[in-house]
Amino acid sequence: MKPQLIDYSLYLVTDRGLSRGRTTLEIVTAAVSGGVTCVQLREKTASTREFIHEALKLQEYLRSVTVPLIINDRLDVALAVGADGVHLGRKDMPLAMARAIVDDRMIIGISVESLEDAVAAEAGGADYLGVSPIYATPTKTDTAPALGIAGLRIIRQAVSLPLVGIGGLHPDNAAEIIRNGTDGVAVVSAIVAAEDPMQAARGLKRVITKARQQ
Repeated sequence: MKPQLIDYSLYLVTDRGLSRGRTTLEIVTAAVSGGVTCVQLREKTASTREFIHEALKLQEYLRSVTVPLIINDRLDVALAVGADGVHLGRKDMPLAMARAIVDDRMIIGISVESLEDAVAAEAGGADYLGVSPIYATPTKTDTAPALGIAGLRIIRQAVSLPLVGIGGLHPDNAAEIIRNGTDGVAVVSAIVAAEDPMQAARGLKRVITKARQQ
């Protein structure tokens, strides 16, 4: 899928630890039915084979509904399963090396925590930026202090790439980051830990759609 065709508006990041016993595929299927437009598979503790197994199951389903699959951290897994993209953090493979390997065959998203990060990632050839954390979040404890809306605005003014906000986002604050420059809202617990992931996604989608119209 070409970068310009990706809809980042409601971006789900998976987390088996928050899934309340449900499989990742069950949550993703429900969430996409509710309006999720992009899925990132994050598997911090799985073996390589387990990661690939999960990715292949998601890929089969997501291709059938034309929703992109992004692999967190692991370019090797993304290449192995033919994912649409990979999302790289500060401790992962450097952007320049990843781009040299995949050329333009794969979307590369980069996590940024500052203006300097964002400018460097755009110059280095990233396709989109995951701006984090917007607000403090319990799902990631190794991030910089929250950027807040002021930090988000500074980054939006400096770069032209699509921005996806992540970190402490839910229906009560999702509209605010859309109105202040993000192209999408990335969530983990707001959908994965919800009693009804489909309804949770549907509610977020309504908020995002309304904010875009204002």
